[in-house]
Amino acid sequence: MSRPIPPSRRMAVGVLGSVLLTACQAGTPTPTHRVLPPSASPTQPPATAPSVTVTGPGLTPQQRLMALAANIGGTPDDDTSHLPYTYLHVQTWARSTNAITRTDLQRWRRNADGSGQEAIRKLPDLSGVNHRPRPEERHLLARSRKTVTRHARGGLHPHLPEPLPTDPATLTGLLASRELAAEPGYPRMLVHGVVGLAVSQYLSRDQRAACLRALADVRGITYEGGARDVAGRAGLAFKVAAGGSTSTLIVDARTGELLAAEEQVAGVRPGLFSYYLVLERGHTAKSGVALRP
Repeated sequence: MSRPIPPSRRMAVGVLGSVLLTACQAGTPTPTHRVLPPSASPTQPPATAPSVTVTGPGLTPQQRLMALAANIGGTPDDDTSHLPYTYLHVQTWARSTNAITRTDLQRWRRNADGSGQEAIRKLPDLSGVNHRPRPEERHLLARSRKTVTRHARGGLHPHLPEPLPTDPATLTGLLASRELAAEPGYPRMLVHGVVGLAVSQYLSRDQRAACLRALADVRGITYEGGARDVAGRAGLAFKVAAGGSTSTLIVDARTGELLAAEEQVAGVRPGLFSYYLVLERGHTAKSGVALRP
């Protein structure tokens, strides 16, 4: 069922590979994200105000995701897709055998030919896997030594071929094979596909809406209310728990962007499997330059 993953997709390897690792595990993991009480749900002014029914009572998670997809707004970066480079800034906590790795990755990929560069910062691995990412680790990563790798033509591949489809059924088929839809692990595979895409490519407003509609098709997905990620940003939390694995996605209620994705596993070695924090995404005129001054 697996296929080779290009080097530029290694941010998503931990997420995608967890399908096999957690298939036989069970238990209730402890989340890293902080759940907000109803009175503290995300209240920042949205680019396009989401319908009150998105967070109101009486809706199924699927109805909330569909309503959110229909009401998300655009971002300034949606209007800069003509620039030659796609830029992503992601911090990752990921399990490696019996330790947690901590990485800060900035990537500039030239859309025309797949060239570009990556700037990577790392902190020493943490022994054990019962770790909860902390805000102060973000600042330690920002001050750690930076290694820059330049990639020649074709060195950086997108997670999925571009342009990405905006039809949710088509996108779902690319993220997880529909031939496996009856398998118990299919919901987790589809969630992993959405996360892998969001931490690897820039998604336009229509593509973000398609991802939300794809998530609405995930069996067993639940709505957890308002939550904050490790960076303190408020969003809406959706969770999928199956086979000893619990994945929680925090989505920006204004734009539909994925802010953070966490996977906790139970079993013989319970604890954190991965935590992805998407800090910036957009387009730049040059490689190696900041997205914003």
